[in-house]
Amino acid sequence: MKLQKEHANDRVGWRFDNSYARLPDYFFAQMSPVPVRAPQTVILNPVLAESLGLDIGALTAEEVALLFSGNVMPQGAQPIAQAYAGHQFGHFTMLGDGRAILLGEHLTPTNERFDIQLKGSGQTPFSRRGDGRAALAPMLREYIISEAMHGLGIPSTRSLAVATTGEQVMRETLLPGAILTRVAASHLRVGTFEYAAGQSDVNAIRILADYTIQRHYSDLKDATNPYLSLLNRVIERQAALIAKWLLSGFIHGVMNTDNMSISGETIDYGPCAFMDAYNPNTVFSSIDQNGRYRYSNQPLMAQWNLARLAETLLPMIDPVQEKAVTLAEEAIHAFPEIYQSEWMAGMRKKLGLITEEANDPELITDLLTWMYQHQADYTNTFRALISEAFPGGNMFQDAGFEAWYVRWQARLARQPEPKEISLRLMQVNNPAIIPRNHRVEEALSAASEQGDYTLIQQLIAAVANPYADVAEYYEYRTPPAPSERVYQTFCGT
Repeated sequence: MKLQKEHANDRVGWRFDNSYARLPDYFFAQMSPVPVRAPQTVILNPVLAESLGLDIGALTAEEVALLFSGNVMPQGAQPIAQAYAGHQFGHFTMLGDGRAILLGEHLTPTNERFDIQLKGSGQTPFSRRGDGRAALAPMLREYIISEAMHGLGIPSTRSLAVATTGEQVMRETLLPGAILTRVAASHLRVGTFEYAAGQSDVNAIRILADYTIQRHYSDLKDATNPYLSLLNRVIERQAALIAKWLLSGFIHGVMNTDNMSISGETIDYGPCAFMDAYNPNTVFSSIDQNGRYRYSNQPLMAQWNLARLAETLLPMIDPVQEKAVTLAEEAIHAFPEIYQSEWMAGMRKKLGLITEEANDPELITDLLTWMYQHQADYTNTFRALISEAFPGGNMFQDAGFEAWYVRWQARLARQPEPKEISLRLMQVNNPAIIPRNHRVEEALSAASEQGDYTLIQQLIAAVANPYADVAEYYEYRTPPAPSERVYQTFCGT
């Protein structure tokens, strides 16, 4: 099948302005998606499409499938595969989009700019020995988790559609192939800067840094030291993001530098998962044998990744290397304090604490310690505290918890605000629903093995509004039985 360059989908309302493709060509390779045999759209995100100003309803089902499989190009698209590098589990590698094509940058009616990318769209010059394709289950996983993250209020790339290809891919076994349409503020990564630094041309780093400032942080253009300011801003964004991860019990699984977005969005959902029973050493990823990216280690790994970004910016931060290193180290060393401040602020909200007291860290730590010792469900414990905010409803028949509960009630009572305000604060900061691993795996199996998307659609609907107390979705709040527990998740590459 030949790739069609134009199509009736210009009725959709695409407004492409492809600024990344105007950078020097060593940052990308011009590359079109590889056509697939029999595309079919299996998941579509109409709410996201509408927010982008796209009228998907203007297309027939066949046209939608051709669009989201990459068999046709939207009007104004300029497909490329982006080049980047990355430290993968601490080891540096030259990478690039080995199975993804950036169609271009779409401008919404309010002139917000979003990358539109097809993931699983065929081989590129960066594929190395890969087939450039993706299996259905991992693409559906990214759709579910990325949309759940959005529902939780955690900055994330979004998922617009999943299309099956009518072809199979070989992994451990033959699996149905699929393509995900991903929407992102950009696909600029720490690894993109590492790639620029690898060009042995300081101007390449400057071009990329200037482009990043223009695209994401335009208020820094007139800063005294815009490149140091860029580093500081990315550090702040990442500290806030990682704090939100831990507050929600999320574990990314593969925090390589090529999976850290400069915009501060969560990106690249591989063996990611949400924790059930609280355990700071939780690891789900089958490839993380040593727990490098375990739940509690994510802030440290984020700081390590940001140090790699700082190294690439040294020539622009100051022409005197020693001074540049000093300034960069000061910025990187500030990460733990920024992160801790964000995490503490989030934890206070989860406990309904509006004011600040010196003993708050101890109160929080003691609750987490109790949860760890009793293998308490992380999400459900915090959600249950909403009913515990008022005396008389103590559901935790345990002496250790009861002692903590008395301290917590005393702490709430010292606040000048009525307790109802604390209750409302807790309700909007403690989700009732997360995409629990056993539910995700159950839905993926039904779709991938049986072609049944009912459970996928139900799960997506449930996680779209995670803070609501909706009886229809109570079943999604139940932790897994021992026989249903998921202990490993897989990358899907």
